[in-house]
Amino acid sequence: MVRPLLVGLVALGLPVFANAAPACPWPAWERFKAELVSVDGRVIDPSDERLITTSEGQSYALFFALVGNDRKAFAQVLGWTGNNLAEGDLARHLPAWLWGRKGQNQWQVLDANNASDADLWIAYSLLEAGRLWEMPAYTQLGQHMLWRIAAQTVRKLPGLGVMLLPGDYGFEDANGTRLNPSYLPLQVLDRFSLVDPLWGELAANTRRLWLASSPKGFAPDWLLWTPAGELAADPQHGNAGDYDAIRVYLWVGMLAEGAAQRAELLAHYAPMAAVTAHQGLPPERADAHSGNTSGHGPAGFSAALLPLLAASPAHVASLAAQRQRLHEQPVEAKAYYGQVLALFGQGWDEARYRFDPHGRLLPAWSAPCSE
Repeated sequence: MVRPLLVGLVALGLPVFANAAPACPWPAWERFKAELVSVDGRVIDPSDERLITTSEGQSYALFFALVGNDRKAFAQVLGWTGNNLAEGDLARHLPAWLWGRKGQNQWQVLDANNASDADLWIAYSLLEAGRLWEMPAYTQLGQHMLWRIAAQTVRKLPGLGVMLLPGDYGFEDANGTRLNPSYLPLQVLDRFSLVDPLWGELAANTRRLWLASSPKGFAPDWLLWTPAGELAADPQHGNAGDYDAIRVYLWVGMLAEGAAQRAELLAHYAPMAAVTAHQGLPPERADAHSGNTSGHGPAGFSAALLPLLAASPAHVASLAAQRQRLHEQPVEAKAYYGQVLALFGQGWDEARYRFDPHGRLLPAWSAPCSE
């Protein structure tokens, strides 16, 4: 039987914050909690009739709580995640990626496989919470998760080297290994390299993979790495890049000055910024092989591209246009994924956080709160 939330936190040596509040108000984070987070720390995606929760949603909420200096929410989200997705113990079990309603009234894990991007963000948020809040128990739990991720989900691929699979199983067969570039945020991998050199090697391989898989400057959602050590189109999604790939531009745009290959990556993905500037809105879809784009992406795409546009002096007008779009047509309050992109992109654009060249989080806690 899983441990109740408060008992679980005490067992981990983690304090329970009765009245902890953010040092500076972050209205967007408060709205996200009010609309999409239950009182016990579950992030709900209402777009699915099963009212699902994903480990991805839990991981992002942990990060946003840390950026907002919201210790109470951090502890609640962490407690729910461990109790319900990790059999009561995140130190021993990577979280299941999907939880929700089965049938009329049964709530349970719907798919026990892990999602490695969520695992990374949870471990990262724990390590940084431990460092920034001076809480060794969080640091220890983050390290345990990192070791387990390396043991379970990292493989050595021919011609590439160590790489992170999207999950423990279901991504390898005789045709090769399916990979998702957006599951590999470089800031997070660079931060982990301070813990173990394995992650520095994986970060370098990710940079190679990103550059090779987007020859026209547009990232694919998925790709196939063959047994011959070559890139190929994903058997399910082809070369298309849309709702997953938008995060690649987000991660690139948020790289710190001095981060490895930042200038090269910004120049490489400049075509996405150029298309957005030309048509006034981000494309909804891009073909990584041909460079053809189509459609207009939702407001969350505009938020995700703010850091990339801000990195180029040539796109000042486009940056202003995307900000204006978000002001006039904000992301729908209950649109889970759009809200996540908005918190990442607009939070960064409002200077609520930055990353240093080694991926460490730099939250804006010490600056005076603006009115």
